[in-house]
Amino acid sequence: MALLLIFFPLGMALLAIVIPSNHLRPWLLPVTGIVHTFGTVVVILHPELGSQSALLILDPVGIIVLIAITLLFLVASFYTVGYLHYRKERSNRIFSASLLAFLGLISLVIWSHDLGLMWVAMEGTTLVTAPLIYFNHTKKSIEATWKYLLVGSVGIALALLGTFFLAYSSMQGGFKATLLFDELLNIAPGLSKIWLKASFILLLIGYGTKMGLAPMHTWKPDAYGEAPGVVGAVFAGGVTSGAFLALLRIYQICDAAGETLFTANLLKAIGLFSMVIAGIFLIGQRDIKRMLAYSSVEHMGILALGLGIGAPALYGTLLHIITNALTKGVLFLSAGNIHRAYESKSTDQVKGVLRSLPFTGVLFLLGFFAITGSPPFGPFISEFAILNGAFAAGNFGIGAIFLLLLLLVFIGMSTTVFKTLQGRTPLHIKEKEYTDNFLTIAPIVVCLILVLFLGLHVPEPLKNLLNDAAAYMENR
Repeated sequence: MALLLIFFPLGMALLAIVIPSNHLRPWLLPVTGIVHTFGTVVVILHPELGSQSALLILDPVGIIVLIAITLLFLVASFYTVGYLHYRKERSNRIFSASLLAFLGLISLVIWSHDLGLMWVAMEGTTLVTAPLIYFNHTKKSIEATWKYLLVGSVGIALALLGTFFLAYSSMQGGFKATLLFDELLNIAPGLSKIWLKASFILLLIGYGTKMGLAPMHTWKPDAYGEAPGVVGAVFAGGVTSGAFLALLRIYQICDAAGETLFTANLLKAIGLFSMVIAGIFLIGQRDIKRMLAYSSVEHMGILALGLGIGAPALYGTLLHIITNALTKGVLFLSAGNIHRAYESKSTDQVKGVLRSLPFTGVLFLLGFFAITGSPPFGPFISEFAILNGAFAAGNFGIGAIFLLLLLLVFIGMSTTVFKTLQGRTPLHIKEKEYTDNFLTIAPIVVCLILVLFLGLHVPEPLKNLLNDAAAYMENR
């Protein structure tokens, strides 16, 4: 089953390059999304069908990330068909192939229990997603693409160095050099503490760059701002979730080695700092896509903070991977509709969305309330669980700062969102050919329903998976 989830999307990516029809090619995306989602359900229900290799193992934590990514990709794949219908002037060959290749490579990241192989797969996601940013072929998009490649390459290079340090820590501890995750967990108490700490710092910076944690987030506003909305959704809910999983791996090793306090302090510090930076740059933000980029910085900070708090917040942190991914789907896909209709992302030109695009406008508004932690949506439940975890761990000061930063973000985003939604629609917008249609609205509605459902009730099977994942992290 591992080979199906990894190689089927990669095979479909090759097929996308071969198929000559610009009209038929995008339909490979939903077909792949359906197969990938079906395979995910099967492997969760029947773990014995998973890989028997020590290199590829789907553990309880990987299951949570896999659920988030496969659901987001499935929804985004149908939206992409509708989106590309309006982009007939440009070939979608590379665009479709890159999205499909991303799904295969991020699946490899999730399954990898060899940290070297995981690094290779993560670097692969960088290479195949870069062309997605350049799809609009503007000067700003090429600049954003190069910034993404440059900053991402520096980050991933540091992650490689950190991976080497991790292997060296096993040698310094008297063991054979290894990058197998399970072996490192077993020998963790005997690892060289100095080299292990150095490894964690480098991996935190390296994979933190892919997540977009501040101050390594500098690629994010440009990349998210210039890429199509569906690409922003894939980045904010897919690439970042895979990078966070990589960070979870090294956290588990450090925890097993008895270095929990060291890692926790760094994670809490960088998590709160990311939220502060996001809150500052959201105040007065006039670009709706850059606004969503800084929102992503905030939520990566929340994930890092939850992980730093530790066991009491692990359930909420893992749940937040899913709720954040799905809510980002609502927001970025809605923003994509707005951008297509207005041919602008600035609140100076984008006004009266509730009048010109009523369905998109309502979905964008509800997505805003969801992502800022308002009840009764999923992020409220996951963030509340993290807050409870902070208080349970005795981190009352951190809990108070967390609440204040959430309020700051809400105020900053609300100014931009309501400027966009309210007011009179510019006259030239009424003459544009773009209107809401089934394929550009239905996927967003599905995403929003899932976010709302998780806010009202976390299904028992998912709750069990989350508890299993939290226990897996605590007991290893």
